[in-house]
Amino acid sequence: MPKTYPLRSLLALAGVSLAVGAAAQTGAAVPAPDRTFVEKAAAGGAAEVEGGKLAEQRATNDKVKQFGARMVQDHSKANDELKQIAAGKGLQLPSAPDAHHHQEMAKLQKLSGAEFDRAYMDHMVKDHKQDVAEFKKQADSGKDPQIKAFAAKTLPTLQEHLKLAEATHAEVRKAKP
Repeated sequence: MPKTYPLRSLLALAGVSLAVGAAAQTGAAVPAPDRTFVEKAAAGGAAEVEGGKLAEQRATNDKVKQFGARMVQDHSKANDELKQIAAGKGLQLPSAPDAHHHQEMAKLQKLSGAEFDRAYMDHMVKDHKQDVAEFKKQADSGKDPQIKAFAAKTLPTLQEHLKLAEATHAEVRKAKP
């Protein structure tokens, strides 16, 4: 006699398979440029958190330490929000910085004191200029409404980070080596 399963089990199995199928279909429905943006934003956000933690440990200038702490706080929050959006769309996100950011972190890990402060803030100014440009482009011309809204919502924070990075960078440059 064939084994029978309760209707609830069959529905649960069908629900799981439908949910997985829907997520896979949703991920495929996200336009490639939007997917690329999400992947780069996730890798970059992970790098900002990692770099911020490094700054909290290695920086000698209090403003650099404070900037690092702000990067950890703000980018952790944005990363969590991006993970939720990506999960809802069936997208896989990198959980670590990409190769470029990994190389930058490796360089910074070899430095200490004022030399670290200058190099970290140099990197933060360059990185945030690029971030602002990419998030502005996504906010203006992204196709996926949720990803576009995330970029638009995050952009003012990144612009604030850039201003703070430039001010901190200028202060660190004035300090004696």
